[in-house]
Amino acid sequence: MSPDELVYLGVLAGSIPIGLLFRHLSPPGKQGAALLLGLVITIATCWIHSLHSLVTILGTWIIIKCSWRHAPALSLGWTFLYLLFFRLATWFGLPSPTPFANAIQLLLTLKLVSLANEVQSFHLEKKKDVSSFSKSQVIGRLSHEPSLYDVISYSYCYVGLMTGPFFRYQTYADWLQQPSPQSLPCMEPCLQRLRLVPVYAALFLAVNAVFPLAYVLTDDFLEHNFFYRFFYMIAVFFVFRMRFYSAWCGAEAGCMTAGLGCYPEGALSKPGGGPTVQYSPEPGAAVVYDFKTVQNIDCYNTDFCVKVRHGMRYWNMTVQWWLHHYIYPNAPFKAYALRAGWTMLISAYWHGLHVGYYLSFLTIPLCIAAETAMEASVRSRLGPGGQSVFDWIHWFLKMRAYDYMCMGFVLLKAGDTIHYWSTIYFIIHVIAVACLVIGRVAKGKRREKKEGSEGEKQRDEREVKKEDVVREKAE
Repeated sequence: MSPDELVYLGVLAGSIPIGLLFRHLSPPGKQGAALLLGLVITIATCWIHSLHSLVTILGTWIIIKCSWRHAPALSLGWTFLYLLFFRLATWFGLPSPTPFANAIQLLLTLKLVSLANEVQSFHLEKKKDVSSFSKSQVIGRLSHEPSLYDVISYSYCYVGLMTGPFFRYQTYADWLQQPSPQSLPCMEPCLQRLRLVPVYAALFLAVNAVFPLAYVLTDDFLEHNFFYRFFYMIAVFFVFRMRFYSAWCGAEAGCMTAGLGCYPEGALSKPGGGPTVQYSPEPGAAVVYDFKTVQNIDCYNTDFCVKVRHGMRYWNMTVQWWLHHYIYPNAPFKAYALRAGWTMLISAYWHGLHVGYYLSFLTIPLCIAAETAMEASVRSRLGPGGQSVFDWIHWFLKMRAYDYMCMGFVLLKAGDTIHYWSTIYFIIHVIAVACLVIGRVAKGKRREKKEGSEGEKQRDEREVKKEDVVREKAE
C-alpha cells in the first residue's frame, strides 16, 4: 500500500471508535467537536491547500445570501468552475494540491450544491406557508436557513470528510438534534457492515500483487494471448471493487458509530437523500432503525444485478442520488440514453480531467442503449426459460462491460486506455454496437410483421363486409 492509502486507512479506522464519543455530546458540543476534528484532519493532510476548500465554502455562502432563488444553478457553476481552477492550479504558478485536498474538494462540491438546493427549497416552501396559512409537508425540509458557522461546520464535519458517503445538510442537522443518541443502534449494524471488510482487504492485496496494473503498459504484456489480455481487465476490476468495498464499508461504519444517518425504517430513507415519508410511530411501539441514508455500496447487487443501468444504482449510491436529483433532471435532452450520457459526462468531469474518465463514463450510454434494444426486440419474445438464459448472458456481458470501462478509470491517460482496449480489439464497443444494430433491426422487422398482420386483418374484415353486402343484395 502507498503512504497516501495508509493515511486514508488511518482516518477511516480512527473515525469508527471516535464516533462512539459523539453520542455523549450535546448538539452544540457535537457540532463544534465534529468541526474541530474535521479541521485538524484537513489541515494535517492538506496544509496550505486547505484554502481551496475554504474559498469554495465562502463563495457558495455569498451566493446563497445574495440570491437564494438562483443559488442552485450559481453554486453548481461556481463549485464546478473552481474544480477546474483547482485541477489546473499549476498553470497559475500554484503548488499542485495533494490527493487528500482533491478528495475533500470532491465531497465538498456535492455538499455545497445540495445545500444551495435545500436553502432554495426552504425559502420557496416558506413562501407557500405564508400564502396558504398552513405548514408545508415537504419531507426533509430545513427548519431555518443555515448560518455561516453552520455551513462551515457541515462542510468540515469529520464524518465522511475524505471518503464519503455524501449526506445532505438536513441529515447533518438531524444528527445534531437527535433526542437520545445513546439509545440508537450502534455496535450491531457497525459490526455487520465490517464483517466482510477483512475478506475484501485480503483479496485486494492478494490479487493486486498477482495482477499489478502497471504490467498492462509493458511490452511483455503484448506477448500474451488474447484470452490472458482479456482476463487481465477482469482481475483489475476485481481489485478495484475490493478496494472500494473495504473503504466504503469502513466509512459507513464510521457513520454508524456516530449515529449519523440513523432513521426509523418507516421513514423509507434513500442513500444520500434521507427519509422520503413522514413517519410517526405509535406511542409505545418498538421502532426499528436503519442507516440507509449513508449506505454507499451494495456489494452483492453491484456484482449480481443484471443490467448496466442497475449496476450504477448500487455503486457509490449517495453520489448516484446526487446526480439523479441535481444533474439528470436538468439534462438538455429527453431520451433516456442521452440524459444518461449527459449525467455521465458531468460525473466524469467531477472525477477529474483525465481522458480515461470520459472514455469510460461515455461508454455507459452506449451499453445502456444496446441492452435496451436487445431487451425490447429479443428478450420480450422469449419464454420464461429463454428469458432466464438471456439474463445470465446479459449479466456476464454487464460485468465484462464494467471490467472494460474500469481500465479507462484506472489507466487515466487516453493513450494508455486506448492502447489496452486495442489489445482486446475494442471488444465491448464492438459487442455493444452489434447488439444495438441487431436490436434495432429485429425491432423494425417485428414492427413490419405486426403492421403486416394488422393489414391482413383489415383486408379480411373488408372482404367479410363485401361478402355481407353481396349476400344482403342477393336476399
